[in-house]
Order: sequence, then structure tokens, then C-alpha cells
Amino acid sequence: MFRQSFLMSTMQPSRLPRVVIDVEKLRNIHSGLGLFSLSLARELLNQHPQTIHAVLLARPGIQQHFEGQSFETIEVKVWRKEEISKYIRPMVRPFFGKPKYDLWHVTNQMSKYMPLDPRVPVVLTIHDLILLDVGGPAKVLRQRSSLQAKIDRASVVTTDSQHVADEVMSRFDLGNRSLRVVHLGLSKPCQASQERPGFLDPGPFLFSIGNMLPHKNFHVLIEFVLRMPNLRIVIAGKKDTTYGEFVRREVKQRGLVDRIICPGEVSDSIRQWLYEHCDAFLCPSIAEGFGFPVLEAMQCGKPVFLSKQTSLPEIGGDVSFYWDSFNPDSMASVFQNGMHVFRSERGYAQKLRNHAANFSWSNTCKNYLRVYKEALAGNFHHEPSENIKKAEVSES
Repeated sequence: MFRQSFLMSTMQPSRLPRVVIDVEKLRNIHSGLGLFSLSLARELLNQHPQTIHAVLLARPGIQQHFEGQSFETIEVKVWRKEEISKYIRPMVRPFFGKPKYDLWHVTNQMSKYMPLDPRVPVVLTIHDLILLDVGGPAKVLRQRSSLQAKIDRASVVTTDSQHVADEVMSRFDLGNRSLRVVHLGLSKPCQASQERPGFLDPGPFLFSIGNMLPHKNFHVLIEFVLRMPNLRIVIAGKKDTTYGEFVRREVKQRGLVDRIICPGEVSDSIRQWLYEHCDAFLCPSIAEGFGFPVLEAMQCGKPVFLSKQTSLPEIGGDVSFYWDSFNPDSMASVFQNGMHVFRSERGYAQKLRNHAANFSWSNTCKNYLRVYKEALAGNFHHEPSENIKKAEVSES
């Protein structure tokens, strides 16, 4: 029924709406933005080929990620970047015929690409605003101006969480544009490695993952470990950063190199092994737009201990355990109490798996199709925060 009404309200029966999906971030397939691009595009191509005609904006060679599927592409070119297109647009505008595309989805706030034709409506997805809190005033001002320009060009803006939606509303001028919250999905886990990774000796351990950047807040785990005898933590993720060097230096100075293990980036199979074999998952981050690792750990039935800041309570729900502060004694107390609840309450692991199962790419895709319908219909209006929750499309 939804597909039928979508087609009737957005196009003539003889033609599907041509929707450009920016998947340029597939160049870094293991990043969060790469995963989002891949998962959304796959779901659209697999489940909804009769709803829209998807056109993928991408670099050459993406066919390897979509085996057995046929699709149209727009090849990424330097001249397609908005910083160049904005100069080309006025010169070619008098020669525009009928728009070639019906809608353009800018799938992340850092994208450099916009439609050359200013008549094509745009859906803009903002995953987080972390870049506005990094760097000096001049850099932050440039980032803010760049994102405001993208919002000005958009017909509908989406975010991954209510937290980010609230931030966008407080820090940017949305005009009369709709702001919709669309939770992301959780992919099926890959096959775990059959062997323990060489960097980890036998014995229990806790797990955390993320690139070593200041907002990940990994350094608070150092004092936490000192309060917890015999406890070990594996922190996987890119470590060759200024913050990563700081964390590793502190770990070494405290004599904790055998208890806080920083192996750097790991393969998908090793990461899955770590999820499946850890005693618990830790995420002390103070800036998250969504929080994929939290759900990936829950998917394996593992207890999760999270910062109570940003989007993490929204994603972690009432089955997670939260640190109200980063005082090491308080963190240790929350951890000990949480592990007691997890081990003593029958069925808690299944409760965690059930929570993670609420987040599916199928639901994410359906919700984005509703956003596309709204943008194609030209029904643009901004609603207050309490109404945005209803726009999450709670069918998930």
C-alpha cells in the first residue's frame, strides 16, 4: 500500500522517481559512514527496486559491494564537488532541460557533492556535529558555515538520533524545513575468527572500540582499571593519533601495558571474536551521533556500560548500564553492580539481543522512503522537538 501511494503521489505511473544516493564514502568501507552508505544502498536495491530508481554517486569499482545487482551510477568527479559546481551552475543554468533526477540524498554532513541542477530537491543526513567541537575558532566557523549552506539547500534534514536532532535545532537555522529522526539499522554479524588474536593472552577481558580521538574519552578507563584488580581491557581502533599517543603513554607510565591492550585497527573477524568473547563492552564516549558498537555488543548478548551523554542513552535503552560521572570509584561501582545484575538475572543476555533486534536496515530503509516521499511531494515544514519523535517512524 505504501509503495503504491508513493508512486501515485510522486510520479506518473510510467516512471519511477530517480533518486541519487551519495555512496562516495564507500571508499572507506570500514568507517561508520561507509557502513551507512553500503547498508542503505543494498537495502534499497534489494528490497525496493519497484519503488524508486536508485542512482549511486560513487567512485569506480563499487560493483564488488553489490554482486548480482544492476544499477546506474554517477561517477565521482572533481568538477562535481560543490566548491567547483557553484561556479559552473550559473553558466549552465540557462541550458537546463527537464531535471534528470527527481531527488538527491546527501548521505552525510561532510559530503562535497550537491546536484548541479538547483531544481532537484535534496535530503540531507546529519550523523553528528562533532566537527563543530574540534579545532580553533576559524576552523569551526568554516565548518558551521559549510553545514548551514547544505541545510539551506536541503528540503528535508534527517538525523540518526533525537540527540543530534536537538543539537541541529539549537545550533542551526532550519527555516521551514522538516527535521526527521531515522534510527540506523544493525547488520548481520560477520563470521568470527576461529582463533584468539595473537595480541591477547588467555583469560577474561572487557572490550571497547573506536578511533583514538578525544571525544572517545578512553583515558578515563585508565583510572577505572586501577580500581579493578585483575581486569583487562582491549581498546581496538586507529591508534596513530595525537590522542592515541597520549593514551598509550599514560598506560605505559602507569605500568598497565598488559592490562590495557591497544592493538590498533583489527579485521572484521577479529572484531567479532572480541565481541563474542568479552565479558562486557565499555563506551565512555562523550560525543556520539548514534553508536553502532553498542548494538553490535548487545547483538552478542554482552552487557554494555555507557556514558550517559549524547545519543548513547537513546540507543542503549533501559537494558544498558550508565556512568553518571567519570569518577573512577563511581565507574567501578556501576560496573560491579551492573555485572551482578547481568549474571544474576536470568535471560538478561536475551533481553540485550532483543533490544538490538529492534534496529534493522529494513526499517531504516522504509523510513527513508517516507522521507523521500515527503521531499518529492514538496511538503516541507519544521516541527518542534516533541513531534520529531513521532517522525522517527516507530514501526521499528
